[in-house]
Amino acid sequence: MAQRRSYQVGTGLFILLGFAALAYLATQTTSVANFRQGDTYTLKASFTNIGQLKLRSPVKLAGVRIGSVSAIELDPVKLQASVKLSIDRHYSELPDDSSAAIFTSGLLGDQYVGVQPGGSPDMFKDGDEFLLTQSSLQLEDLIGKFLVSGSPKPAEQDAAKPSADNHQKE
Repeated sequence: MAQRRSYQVGTGLFILLGFAALAYLATQTTSVANFRQGDTYTLKASFTNIGQLKLRSPVKLAGVRIGSVSAIELDPVKLQASVKLSIDRHYSELPDDSSAAIFTSGLLGDQYVGVQPGGSPDMFKDGDEFLLTQSSLQLEDLIGKFLVSGSPKPAEQDAAKPSADNHQKE
């Protein structure tokens, strides 16, 4: 009876360790971990298409997380997505001619905002807006363009082939 109880305790501990390991992996692979939310400033960016960008998505510069997406709204005047980015004050030296683009982590991963630094001597201030933005690329659009433009049209094929008449004249 005592041996059976020790098996039950061992099995229970093993299951608890398994759940703890899963919780640790879940926090390390999502945007919840690896970022401290301290003193921040806000930058704005407008995009024609944000794809699957979500609140708390990372903002990265050279692959390093420098902030997160704090709000996503539709601008009723421009009819574009207005995205507010909370940037850590530690990274306050961003040139004001920097650009923002939406990228995907891997082939089917989460989306994030990537910042390309500019060369201006003036820096962004709280509330400034990115003037240069690039919207999200949609996988469906890329596949559609590839399928439509995959093979040349018959008229192009005829123009590319030398005719027999041209060879006889030479």
